[in-house]
Amino acid sequence: MMVRDGAAGAGSGGRVPPSLIGISRRERRDADRGRAALEFGADAVAALDLFDLLELSWHDCFGDITPPAEVVEDVWVVADGQLGRLASAARLAVIDWRDLRLAADEVRSRLKERA
Repeated sequence: MMVRDGAAGAGSGGRVPPSLIGISRRERRDADRGRAALEFGADAVAALDLFDLLELSWHDCFGDITPPAEVVEDVWVVADGQLGRLASAARLAVIDWRDLRLAADEVRSRLKERA
């Protein structure tokens, strides 16, 4: 069993490889800061707060630290730079991510038609 130094059972296994250590919510938030600024402008901080709430909700419902990257991307797509849509998309992600995927695919389809 691999454990971090100082964790229960330390010494019975090796160190946890960096590839298995996830990034923190703060690091994910920092990574999303630029996109949030581009898509939400002055509301970027509020948008990042909603993504934090999405992560907390996802963890409570599914036990995973964060939703899969595809689900997060679908939330960005459906939100389309609007806080109200972001809140609705985040809620839909937790209730049934498959419905979110359908909504995101519809948005993507409309964007392709316009191009």
